[in-house]
Amino acid sequence: MQALVIGHSGGIGAAACAELAIRGYSITGLSRRTDGLDITDEASLARVLGALDGPYDLIFVATGALELEGVGPEKSLRGVTAQALMRQFALNAMGPALVLKHALRLLPRGAPSHFAVLSARVGSIGDNALGGWYSYRAAKAALNQLIHTGAIEAARSHPQSVVVCLHPGHVATPLSLKYGGNLLAIAADAAAGNLLDVLLSLTPAQSGGFFDGQGRAIPW
Repeated sequence: MQALVIGHSGGIGAAACAELAIRGYSITGLSRRTDGLDITDEASLARVLGALDGPYDLIFVATGALELEGVGPEKSLRGVTAQALMRQFALNAMGPALVLKHALRLLPRGAPSHFAVLSARVGSIGDNALGGWYSYRAAKAALNQLIHTGAIEAARSHPQSVVVCLHPGHVATPLSLKYGGNLLAIAADAAAGNLLDVLLSLTPAQSGGFFDGQGRAIPW
């Protein structure tokens, strides 16, 4: 079994690689830090992913950030800027969508396959009762729509594929802990294990969905 992990040098990405290895996968890991892969630059994606042959049974996109260039999530409308909105959209929505565009050919057409991106519960419009975090929320909501739409198209050429958004929960990484408040944090390896359990349990009928680490569907 072959797995491709995009963002493998980050906390959840590294944990996913370790968990996949335990499960018997041969892993290809890519990241900006180690391979110069910039998911916000389509030429970079075309170059790096274009050099791969596949097929990969599983592709896990573990990229994304809440804080960009030292700027954290907005507390109110007064903090919203066009620059922050564009940066968040580029990394958290556009990037994973472009990965799906260039990586779809790497999934097997005639066999089961799984493709997942890290989203976040705060991207749910239906579950938003607190407000704030405008740019990040909007980017993750856009990501959910892009992946849902991509899953519909992927099903036509890859009928056994599962293409989904996953919410990892509050993971114990330094940045996550900074903004997590009183939320109970889980270790990265436990989060990765939960996400992979969920991903591998899903069927093509559930492709295009948005799920948490316990396999529960999250409202759009």
